[in-house]
Amino acid sequence: RDQPRSRGLGDVYKRQISRSEELTKVPTRWADGAAELGLKKTGDGTTLSHLFQSDPCRILFPRPARGGPFEGVFITTSGGLVGGDRLLFKVMAAADTQACVTSQAAEKIYRSAGQTTEIAISLIIDAGATLEWMPQETILFDGARIRRYNRIDAAPGSKLLAGEIIVFGRTAFGEKVTTGLLHDSWRIYRGGTLVWADALHMDSALNATLENPFTFDGAVACATLVFCADDAAVFLEGARALLDLSLIHISEPTRPRLI
Repeated sequence: RDQPRSRGLGDVYKRQISRSEELTKVPTRWADGAAELGLKKTGDGTTLSHLFQSDPCRILFPRPARGGPFEGVFITTSGGLVGGDRLLFKVMAAADTQACVTSQAAEKIYRSAGQTTEIAISLIIDAGATLEWMPQETILFDGARIRRYNRIDAAPGSKLLAGEIIVFGRTAFGEKVTTGLLHDSWRIYRGGTLVWADALHMDSALNATLENPFTFDGAVACATLVFCADDAAVFLEGARALLDLSLIHISEPTRPRLI
């Protein structure tokens, strides 16, 4: 059920409004839609503690497999986003909870008449909690304009696996992205300390960046995968080995299209 929205929601995430990417301004509200999910540990496992959703955002809860983690599926019922849309997605995992959160379908960002779509993602993971944030890909149409801000607040003793995929046009339909705006920012705090920051910024002639051999080299998609845990370094070599193994099964003409 929809619930009254709590005050101070804008304090959850500070918007980046300058190209220096400084967090300088806190919005009082997100105009178009929001979905918030809070989880707690009970005798029955991980259960829902908080739910807020406003159009066009919804959250569904599939029945998890026996012994599996709590599952949540975020949905944007509008069928895609246009310039000026603003959304907030928030997941709060309390101590010792386990959850896998994803999206129902690829998020489409359509051509803009000038305004910019803004998406803020806030993930808060308490000590002992394990959260997987694995939404499906975001597809950019030619002329799309989007700023997406990913903020993660992870307590020591928590575990997070988070991923995002960006696709530049639907290649099967012969689509190409030539112009637009993409700003994808990541900030990860652990115990209140900033431990990782990253941003991808592409403006105007996107095709030049996509075709440049020193940047995308013709790639039509890119992905970010983050694992955050006290013992994350232990898994680094194994992750690299899996990446190398996956490339062995990709033909040479295709490999330059992956980044």
